[in-house]
Amino acid sequence: MRLDIDIEKRLGSFSLKMKASLSGERIGIFGASGSGKSTLVHMIAGLMDPDSGELHLDGTCLFSSRRNIGLAPEKRRIAIVFQQAMLFPHLGVKANLLYGYRRCRPENRKINPEKLIEVLNLQHLLDRGVNNLSGGEKQRVALGRAVLANPRLLVMDEPLSALDDALRYQVIPYLRSVSEEFRIPYLFISHSVPEMQLMADQVLDVANGCITGISTPDDLARAGMASSPRGYLNLLNLERAHLHDRLFHYPWGGGTLIVSDGKTGEGSLFELASRDIILFRKNPEAISARNMLKCRVGEMFDSDGRKGIVLESGGEQLVAEIVQSAAVELGITPGSTVFAAIKASAFRRLG
Repeated sequence: MRLDIDIEKRLGSFSLKMKASLSGERIGIFGASGSGKSTLVHMIAGLMDPDSGELHLDGTCLFSSRRNIGLAPEKRRIAIVFQQAMLFPHLGVKANLLYGYRRCRPENRKINPEKLIEVLNLQHLLDRGVNNLSGGEKQRVALGRAVLANPRLLVMDEPLSALDDALRYQVIPYLRSVSEEFRIPYLFISHSVPEMQLMADQVLDVANGCITGISTPDDLARAGMASSPRGYLNLLNLERAHLHDRLFHYPWGGGTLIVSDGKTGEGSLFELASRDIILFRKNPEAISARNMLKCRVGEMFDSDGRKGIVLESGGEQLVAEIVQSAAVELGITPGSTVFAAIKASAFRRLG
């Protein structure tokens, strides 16, 4: 997918002026509330017109003030999943899912409804009314409805912000699997760095109605490490745990990670804050932390006075965080060996 943006829009005292060219299948749009993220995607989808400029998607002109072009939303074939599910209350789950599919031109129907229902695990919900669904179930139905419209581009406008953490991380795998299974590129809008880490390959940074840069989710996490309450958040998919002494032992990096809150028999996503990793130059003789990893220091980076340390172990990586003076006192440099201590309780299971 290629998206070319060169537009301006004024809404009261708010002014938006953006210019960028993006290529990719999983693009994030990141910024604080009120930065212009939703305004941008509403103009891309045709729900709002720019005052001036041009928008192109894969070579097709969606809008041009100079050439007086403004494709209607239904001709753009861009589907949106909003912050709220916005399901039709008078229709059941199955009718909501098939709403866009039945209005899609036959030649554009590339996605099999039964296959999508299987991917989203919606079989047991088909006969329900939408008022008998949980928040996460509603978002899965809304996602299915959007995808069955067979769009050329899927826009997800803060689709997880109305959900609590437990539901949020249950829905994310469905968002990713739909894109991968049916090869639909997407724009994912959020102000959450972890969501960007999980959902995007590249990120359009937006602030005060302007594009401030194009980066990667990892760049975003590193830049915000010092200002984040928990530092850099390492996200780990761990599988095949076995239970011993009431702790969960997961294979990782040629060794084992020991976690207090895990699951046997299935994989889980964990979050580990960079500030919960303690570094030593020598292996301590005794320590209460259940994880002691011998690591090689990869790169080091700065974040507003803090030092990020990329730890390499058995082909895996973690990011730890220390102050500059600690790095000097410990003599930590790229290529040096350190020992990383992590409490079993430091791992937060997300899903």
